Amino acid sequence: MKSHTYGRKALACAGATLLAVTTLLSACSSPSGTGTTGTTGATGAAGGDGSCTNKITKASAPQVTVWAWYPAFEEVVDLFNSTHDDVQICWSNVGAGGNEYNRFTTAIQAKSGAPDVIQLENEVLGGYLIQDALVDLTKYGANDVKANYTEGAWKDSSSGDGVYAIPVDGGPVGFMYRQDIFDKYKVAVPKTWEDFAQAAQQLKDAGFQGYMTDYAPNAIAEWQGLYNQAGASTFSFDIANPEKLGVDINSAPAKKVQAYWNDLISKKLVATDDAFTTDWYTKIVDGTYATVVAAAWQPGYLSGIAGADPAAKWVSAPILQWNGAKPAQVNWGGSTFAVTTQAKQPDLAAKVALDVFGNLDAWKIGVEKAALFPTYLPELTSDSFKNLASPFFNGQQINKDVYLPAAQGYSGTVYSPFTTYYYDQMTQANAKMIQGDITSDQVLDQVQDAIVSYATQQGFTVNK
Repeated sequence: MKSHTYGRKALACAGATLLAVTTLLSACSSPSGTGTTGTTGATGAAGGDGSCTNKITKASAPQVTVWAWYPAFEEVVDLFNSTHDDVQICWSNVGAGGNEYNRFTTAIQAKSGAPDVIQLENEVLGGYLIQDALVDLTKYGANDVKANYTEGAWKDSSSGDGVYAIPVDGGPVGFMYRQDIFDKYKVAVPKTWEDFAQAAQQLKDAGFQGYMTDYAPNAIAEWQGLYNQAGASTFSFDIANPEKLGVDINSAPAKKVQAYWNDLISKKLVATDDAFTTDWYTKIVDGTYATVVAAAWQPGYLSGIAGADPAAKWVSAPILQWNGAKPAQVNWGGSTFAVTTQAKQPDLAAKVALDVFGNLDAWKIGVEKAALFPTYLPELTSDSFKNLASPFFNGQQINKDVYLPAAQGYSGTVYSPFTTYYYDQMTQANAKMIQGDITSDQVLDQVQDAIVSYATQQGFTVNK
């Protein structure tokens, strides 16, 4: 990757500081962002001490070190190694989400110890770009496979004209609801967000003792998706000009969405439980929430949770819209493979990033054993994937009905180069709003000021 000189040192320090304290990110492979799911038991630090968790099939071939926490990933690695004579993957799981990111940040600062290829969630790519930690893959043929991926996933992995990671899984968003609850209280299932607010009041008036849904103050990526759906463009950032950052957190569309949810909170129509806790999952399945705004990965974590209501009749539907005449899709989560600037043979590392999930055999493992939602179009649009029947939804083909069109309709997001800091500021402000200490407008105004101030201190030129 080409080096830049304009205040880059300050920006790199900012990225290192923020990524070193990563504790909560939105999710795809790991819904809490804290490493509670994914393959475990791998202790080798490929790229650090050179140990591999997996078996090397062709001992004479050069090895590319990989850090990743995907479930069942060892089978994908074994498949790759058995079908490649020119390169072998030496894989290790050094921790999921923040655990891996902290270790990667340490290696960046030390200028050694990073793997050749690393699994990264979309929202943290910018933080590593400003540290010159990732390789632009365009010169290694990334654009040759662009047509194999959804538009939104490709944009999320890119910055300007550069492609800094190859998409793997995504989190297109749908709307799941308890048909039995709506039937019991004779309330129509909502089709728009306006309908949603009316239905929430109608359920309460009819005697429903639970909540329409949960507004989790710490699920910022979810609510960010709804800002975007309403027309907000919160950040603009291009690594070709990394010192320039557009910040428009308190835009009119975002304020509209924030006020909408605060109104439902004030009327006690939605809960305000933190997401990703045991209690939160239990309340989803026991009937406390009549609906859930759910990413494609989420239903897979609900089967088998204790306390599930045996009378539940779940249905999956497309995400509700702010403007039915201009439908917009939402994504929550997604991860990639990126090549690090410490890769000894970046051409071979790029081959791994491009090929490891670049075939249907690998995706058979990814879908059936890891519950990944593909951004790889040959798998995403295959009959076998489209027609999968979901036991949780009583055999409904939720991919065909909901998540496939959502994935294909999602156009991508521009993340900030310090997503973790932004999420933290939003979580704190949301908590104050829920307590009644500040208004919904003040949430976004205060976070706007905090982010602009922080970015300016770190050497960015900020434009609204």
